[in-house]
Amino acid sequence: MNTAPETVSQNTGSSLFDIASIRSDFPILDQEVHGHALVYLDNAATAQKPQPVIDAIEKYYRRDNANIHRGVHQLSERATRDYEESRKKVQQFLNAADSKEIIFLRGATEAINLIAQSYGRSQLQSGDEIIITEMEHHSNIVPWQLLCEQIGTVLRVVPFNGRGELSMEEFHRLLNPKTKLVSVVHVSNSLGTINPVEEIIEAAHSQGVPVVLDGAQALPHIAVDVQKLDCDFYVFSGHKLFAPTGIGALYGKRELLEKMPPYQGGGDMIRTVTFNKTEYSALPYKFEAGTPNIAGGIGLGAALDYLRTIGMDAISNYEHELLVYATQTVATVPGLQLIGTAENKASIVSFVLDGIHAHDIGTILDHQGVAIRAGHHCTMPVMQHYGVAATARASLAFYNNRDDVDRLVAAIHKAKELFGR
Repeated sequence: MNTAPETVSQNTGSSLFDIASIRSDFPILDQEVHGHALVYLDNAATAQKPQPVIDAIEKYYRRDNANIHRGVHQLSERATRDYEESRKKVQQFLNAADSKEIIFLRGATEAINLIAQSYGRSQLQSGDEIIITEMEHHSNIVPWQLLCEQIGTVLRVVPFNGRGELSMEEFHRLLNPKTKLVSVVHVSNSLGTINPVEEIIEAAHSQGVPVVLDGAQALPHIAVDVQKLDCDFYVFSGHKLFAPTGIGALYGKRELLEKMPPYQGGGDMIRTVTFNKTEYSALPYKFEAGTPNIAGGIGLGAALDYLRTIGMDAISNYEHELLVYATQTVATVPGLQLIGTAENKASIVSFVLDGIHAHDIGTILDHQGVAIRAGHHCTMPVMQHYGVAATARASLAFYNNRDDVDRLVAAIHKAKELFGR
């Protein structure tokens, strides 16, 4: 994942990667925007869906639409089977020890809130410290701030340097007997930095401190083995992983999940209910109150099947070469400053242009058929670190290619031309 300048082969990943075939699996890419062929470079916000995922969702609604776990009729049984099979696929994709360690939720945001309100409120107390980093998404900041307000815990923040790399010296300094939880982004959504989570976990565990990893931006790009990492919790969102919106998962070590109280109450998370007492279901259903996003869960399973057919190592290698090419090519634009130049990066190219606001860049690029993200990317502290209001962010996926990068750079030049820069 080293993104230092290097020579990139002209046949990027071609020996392992049939990019034309892959692109044909994503029907949304075959369209024009403002009279130009679409170049979709907003994958960190949400990724597009391959045809097998679309087919799986359509099949559920066309043939199997029924509630799960409760029905004895055939439609319910088929829907339940497919939904629970997807849970096993998540377990296998993460290499979790047990499918009961996989909790289906709306996404990474809800998963972090669950940890904060269930594990945090039951296991932490006033004066305990939680370590996060300066590059966190708001969803890994605000839930902990709420917990601090509720029970008096204290938030400690690890800074990063100008390249977008964590100060591990400061992390080790902040880690102390008062630390009771560490929650860190695996891959930064606004910088692309791949954090040294192995070192973080080892250091935290040496002091008996559990670690939460926000994997929303990691799973689409790199292989993740939660048992090898030995993280205590891992969260992700399906829609960034080529699956539907409104579905994601929390992995948690079983011994931790067992002692955590339910996050929400309602149907399907109970064993028995009386007006005097409620007994809760076993894992994972204790944390899955109400009718879930059944189609989303089935679609997530289909997305993981699709990724496995390509292989995460092949995806990672291809995207690395494409990121190197994109970084080198974008950096040639006069007046452009890259934001986030860590040595170890995933597929994010964030930048600012002299004299042109990021939102104007995004608008002009859209009229050239190039979709990027412009704004603070739900990481306002990162923007404050660099002294900018917003950045333009091009985020790559394995269905992007060098032509997409060249179109991006041409559109940036067009923006400079329109602004007389």
